[in-house]
Amino acid sequence: MKPAAVTDTHSLIWFLEDSPRLGLGAGQFFDDCVRGESIVYVPTICLVEIVYLYEKGRIPAVFRNLLAEELRQGSSFIVADLTWSVVEALSRVPRTLAPDMPDRIIAATALSLEVPLITRDHSLAQIPGLQIIW
Repeated sequence: MKPAAVTDTHSLIWFLEDSPRLGLGAGQFFDDCVRGESIVYVPTICLVEIVYLYEKGRIPAVFRNLLAEELRQGSSFIVADLTWSVVEALSRVPRTLAPDMPDRIIAATALSLEVPLITRDHSLAQIPGLQIIW
């Protein structure tokens, strides 16, 4: 079985733009995914945030297009839908650690799938059962 993780929005954007802000462990996990050696789950809320950031002019369309291409090619990037299991896992993500609902949904997605979360937000490491890759 391939190692798997959930990504947050900024980590995904930084990977797509090859940003030096991306942590070494996170970059390695994404690179492994591109090679088909790991799986990166992309929560649907990340897709919504990418559209929102594009509409606000904060990211160029190329990121949205690159991601769409990765998801269409049958790569190891897999969309993780907002399911009832994710909704139930929200109760395990304290608002004090993740005050924004998109961040809570992303963390809950990782918890519901029982995989680590690719994020630089190390405060989320305080959530019982949630491992962080950065």
